[in-house]
Amino acid sequence: MTTKSIPAGYHTLTPHLVVTGAAKAIEFYKKAFNADELVRLAGSDGRSIMHAALQIGDSQFFLVDESPAMCAKSPLSLGGTPVTIHRYVEDVDAAFKQATGAGAQTVMPPSDMFWGDRYAVITDPFGHKWSLASHKEDLTPEEIGERAQAFFQQSGGCA
Repeated sequence: MTTKSIPAGYHTLTPHLVVTGAAKAIEFYKKAFNADELVRLAGSDGRSIMHAALQIGDSQFFLVDESPAMCAKSPLSLGGTPVTIHRYVEDVDAAFKQATGAGAQTVMPPSDMFWGDRYAVITDPFGHKWSLASHKEDLTPEEIGERAQAFFQQSGGCA
């Protein structure tokens, strides 16, 4: 049997999130996003988590407790994050309601967007930003471009 370069169940990209309070984050992701916990390895102190693997839908991601000594700082320690984790869902309104009900903060409520998705953005209690989307329309690049121009003229630029 040959070992696969990309393990079964993984995709080419796998987010690896650093949080303050990984055990609480795991419970949040279970409640907010129906995540399944696949692996949890305790740190040497017996309290922290040195590695966890979770799965949402068909995608896995890693989670670790913040450890400044290991150069692993959370968005809360850094004052925010420029990264957004994008999640496609069947019903963005229901997913948004579930996530905010679990404690996520609204950045942008669900809205129909110029690129053909119904789209929302939240921040989880651990400082990570998530976008939620349901694809509603297949558009050509030209149609998206026309709609984008109208959107930016009307909104000033933030989607």
